[in-house]
Amino acid sequence: MTQELKISLRDVGVRFDVSARQDSLKSTIANALRRNKQRPERRMIHALKGVSLEIEHGERVGLIGLNGAGKSTILKVMAGIYPPTSGEARISGHVSAMFELATGFEMTQTGWDNIRIRGMLLGLTPAQVEERIQQIGEFSELGEFLDYPVKTYSAGMFIRLAFSVSTAINPEILLLDEVMGAGDVQFANKAKRRMHEFMEQGKILVFSSHSLEMLEAFCERVIWLRKGEIVMDGPSKHVLGEYERAAGQ
Repeated sequence: MTQELKISLRDVGVRFDVSARQDSLKSTIANALRRNKQRPERRMIHALKGVSLEIEHGERVGLIGLNGAGKSTILKVMAGIYPPTSGEARISGHVSAMFELATGFEMTQTGWDNIRIRGMLLGLTPAQVEERIQQIGEFSELGEFLDYPVKTYSAGMFIRLAFSVSTAINPEILLLDEVMGAGDVQFANKAKRRMHEFMEQGKILVFSSHSLEMLEAFCERVIWLRKGEIVMDGPSKHVLGEYERAAGQ
């Protein structure tokens, strides 16, 4: 029986300790010589606060909010990178994520080598990577640049390579963080067609972006985040309209 894909977050909180820990040698010695030295206060950032949501099989969900709203954090909870500090996250399905562009890349290795490395990081066996490597290379349209070290690549070339590998593995849950808007127009149109093919298979897409146009084009549901909390969750057109109105105030 086919697994029912689902993302379920229940009262999820994520906190980060941002206390200063790297004092200089001079200040460390000075502090040690002080009498009645007080320990520095721990500073905690609440990246997510009591977030609850469910995303079902076949849904295409956008995340919107200002920088620091919690969009990247919530995606990383869904990907299993950040465990919740409180609450519970349950993910049913194989996750493929595209976050920081350099993640999973070996900068001194060629594009071909990085297809192999990234493919295996995403769960493919070496044999499965070799079966798909030519198709991945052709889709990226990087041509002879695949023979060059990726440290020579532009941001757009990174996107082409990362997107080509991440979507070639036929993921069940695809998480994207601000990666669709930086490529050239021709490749962006190819990427959109592939995304539509993916979505037609009834899987799950969660897409974070500042582009209201792209969110409306790809997602039927949008979640608006502010300071780690959900402000609104509903149909894309309605939520994006409210977000625009709030931004204009």
